[in-house]
Amino acid sequence: MKALIYKYLLLVIIGGAIGLSGCNKFLDELPDNRTEVDSELKIKKLLVSAYPTSSYLVPFELSSDNVDDYGPLNPYGGRFLEQIFRWERITETGTDSPTIFWQACYSAIANANEALEAIEAMGNPASLNPQRGEALAARAYAHFLLVNMFCQHYAKQYAATDLGIPYITKPETELVVTYERKSVKDVYEAIRRDLEEALPLIDDTSYGTTTSFHMNVATANAFAARVALYMEEWEDAVRYANKAIGVNPRALMRDNIGIAANAVSSVSALAVFYNSSNEKSNLLLQTAYSNQGLYFGASYTGSRFSHGNLIAREQTFFANGPFGSYSNTGYRPRVFVYTGTNLDKTLVPRVSYMFEYTDPVAGIGYRWAVYAPFTTEETMLVRAEALIHLKRYEEAIVDMKRWVDNSVVDPPATFNMDSVNAWAGRTKYYTALKSTPKKKLNPEFLIEEGVQENMLHALLHIRRLETMHLGLRWIDVKRYGIEVERRVIASGEVDVVETATKLEKRDKRMALQLPIEVITAGLTPNPR
Repeated sequence: MKALIYKYLLLVIIGGAIGLSGCNKFLDELPDNRTEVDSELKIKKLLVSAYPTSSYLVPFELSSDNVDDYGPLNPYGGRFLEQIFRWERITETGTDSPTIFWQACYSAIANANEALEAIEAMGNPASLNPQRGEALAARAYAHFLLVNMFCQHYAKQYAATDLGIPYITKPETELVVTYERKSVKDVYEAIRRDLEEALPLIDDTSYGTTTSFHMNVATANAFAARVALYMEEWEDAVRYANKAIGVNPRALMRDNIGIAANAVSSVSALAVFYNSSNEKSNLLLQTAYSNQGLYFGASYTGSRFSHGNLIAREQTFFANGPFGSYSNTGYRPRVFVYTGTNLDKTLVPRVSYMFEYTDPVAGIGYRWAVYAPFTTEETMLVRAEALIHLKRYEEAIVDMKRWVDNSVVDPPATFNMDSVNAWAGRTKYYTALKSTPKKKLNPEFLIEEGVQENMLHALLHIRRLETMHLGLRWIDVKRYGIEVERRVIASGEVDVVETATKLEKRDKRMALQLPIEVITAGLTPNPR
């Protein structure tokens, strides 16, 4: 598992800190005008770069069961999207590729480590505790993203032997460094250690007016709740969620009525309101170079692989859920339907699209996405899920009902365990040709038949709607061992079911392959 990683991986890891760190021997004298990180202001500026400038949105969302293939005659696809959709080895290195994401995460980690070393060199003054806390939490978060993209999901019986990723805790100053792929268990334990140290140090007052773009107190606790949920530490998930959003988060929930009332004509325009920094529900906002806002926006771009009317009608927004059924106007915020030749998209506002012109005359520049990795609603659903595992069903129902009341235009008068059990009982299990929201669950942890399983089906359906276009459904697929078959759609119906590519429980393809440059440099690839 050990490898001498030079050139590519080394540059990736220290790239964000070039010009900021000293080197051994003759380079210690800083012969050029590189900046030393030797003040509180410089550390604060450095931490702005401790968050990845690439995102997991496209690889995660297109890997999940939220999309169908609208066929090879649809010209708005491309090799990159097809490779992700069919869980193939990704050879493309564009904006949303895993290769770019790997670079961006390790660059963010390098900046966090540089800040931590600088704080230590200054004697760890109490005045820099908030910055130390942010650096630790940001470092943990970047590693968390990497381990969830490139590794199998954490499962207690396999985590100690499943391949993880290198966990980097020091700035790199050597030309040749030996790295080792830690186990998934080792990575998660390192993440938890960093978070436990970070949480008492984070202070929202240190961020001024930009709190929602940093690892603030609520975000760090929501992150800790998600880590605990993924590690099957149900009590901790509830505890951290309570710290993040409070026992009753109603005042922190999204103003869906206000968002839906905006007189905008497209899902892309409404997403701007959804991702406003004034929206209390957005515990963390991130920006990244990404096409996600186009792929899941009012555009033909990427329309070959999309969340279309068939999925929406049978499995998601227009399907019968545990709270009833509704039309395309029955969900807050609004559901947008786009149809036409080679266009079948059913979308909700989740990811904002922005274009940064580098040359307005030539019309060229960068595509940006703005999105909320942590929200009040998702954290509330993390808590509800943990409560279900603890068999505290009535408490879970309270959180789930909060979501229903805030997200459905005409919520049912009664939403309780009986109505959930009734829905689960009359809903048949999914098949590719007769699909429903209810899919067989095959997790590594125990689920009791009856109430617990029914509650989890309802919870996962609500999570799927709440996190649509944001990639988290892919992690739910991995966590619960949900099998996925790829379907080709023609004339709005299933034309082909690709059973040969079926994704099964703990399928090796659930861990995306490492970038080829990293493998070439010597790091152990994921098994295939």
